[in-house]
Amino acid sequence: MASTSPRNILLLNGPNLNLLGTREPEIYGAATLDDVLVLARDTAAKHQLQLQDLQSNHEGVLIDAIHAAAGTAAGIIINPGAFTHTSVAIADALAGVALPTIEVHISNVHKRESFRHHSYVSPVASAIIIGAGINGYRLAVEQLAEILQQG
Repeated sequence: MASTSPRNILLLNGPNLNLLGTREPEIYGAATLDDVLVLARDTAAKHQLQLQDLQSNHEGVLIDAIHAAAGTAAGIIINPGAFTHTSVAIADALAGVALPTIEVHISNVHKRESFRHHSYVSPVASAIIIGAGINGYRLAVEQLAEILQQG
């Protein structure tokens, strides 16, 4: 197993986030996943952090990445997408690796359908950023950098 680097952070994006820019722009805006990654990487670089990223529509792929992060990353930023509301397994994986974790949602899930109001991830997250658009990813990197600095 690779050793943990305090300079590496993992950004995970769950199902359908590959459709950013075209999927329901009235909710998610016009920015693409590439725009998100540029914003997050630029913010990470300001803190001398290296950003690794993965988007997957498959729960097991995200869980495997979380497990691998225990040996390679100092913290995780995750937008679990719809898995937020359904995946005990992702929450268990995050709890199991015990890395600082920031949960991000582009839209304000509390202004949407009631099933979106519950998150299985929130109880294991160090912080939650909701409704700030893609700027939430910048805020998440900033917050994770602060947590790591306090270390």
